Amino acid sequence: MTTLLADDDIGYRVAEGWGRLPDGWRFHEVAAVGVDSQDRVYVFNRGAHPMIVFDRDGNFLRSWGEGLFSKPHGLHVGPDDCLYCTDDGDHTVRKMTPDGRVLLTLGVPGKPAPFMSGQPFHRCTHTALSQQGDIYVADGYSNARVHKYSPDGKLLASWGEPGTGPGQFNIVHNICCDADGTIYVADRENHRVQVFDENGAYAGQWNNLHRPCALCLARGRFYVGELGPGAQFSNRDWPGIGPRLSIMDRGGKLVARLGDKTLGDRSAFTSPHGVAVDSTGAIYVGEVARTTLTGRGVKLDPDHDPVCLQKLIPVPNPEIVR
Repeated sequence: MTTLLADDDIGYRVAEGWGRLPDGWRFHEVAAVGVDSQDRVYVFNRGAHPMIVFDRDGNFLRSWGEGLFSKPHGLHVGPDDCLYCTDDGDHTVRKMTPDGRVLLTLGVPGKPAPFMSGQPFHRCTHTALSQQGDIYVADGYSNARVHKYSPDGKLLASWGEPGTGPGQFNIVHNICCDADGTIYVADRENHRVQVFDENGAYAGQWNNLHRPCALCLARGRFYVGELGPGAQFSNRDWPGIGPRLSIMDRGGKLVARLGDKTLGDRSAFTSPHGVAVDSTGAIYVGEVARTTLTGRGVKLDPDHDPVCLQKLIPVPNPEIVR
């Protein structure tokens, strides 16, 4: 049995072929994954069927969102199982029911704010909820801001600006919030996660990350998808920079890493863009690139694009691949 995690206490194996699609369907660029209170798995992708829903065992349940989304990017599942779907092509966040009914829309569909204006939104990327139901929006590719909204959609505050200093951002790519109201922001091209209080006051940062992209807080740990090298071909085959999935404790200390050059001469991942964890501790990883820069990829099933979605199952007493 092959496991993917270089840690003596925790192991995971790939659930080969998980997520059985109807005939003729394909995953395409899985931007985000979410899990609800019943362990239903929501796969937010850029194919013909934007939201594909499975049960924990990978059985297809339904799809929705056809014709609604422009470019799926972020997904957050609230405590009431409502889904917050971030569309960076449409510059909106939609709060939706588990069966796809729109309850609330933040932003104006198809009308971005001016580039780097700080006004919401210009290619927003992800959302998070506080315990009180406040909505935090990472914004994103053409802004350098975090926006805080009330549960009914009123803008309460915004913070951030372009740069590399504390409280500045270079692609605000993902965001999550803990029970204490602390905000964690994946500041992707600054290679860090920044930490803020609920009002945007800077509280610290986590380093030793390479292009953190996916970010999920579950079961008392953070799961951080790191993209690895970008367009710079000179370091595309270097070890120690991903693509990979890092597991960190609540203080940002590294617990373990999955997939960083663990399968022969390649990573287990190509571009971990979204991550979610179910009640059993299984990890779902969505990826957007069909192959790596060197043309390598992991193909789970002949009917799927290479590395669009993987389920990683916890393994007791793992045989570690180093």
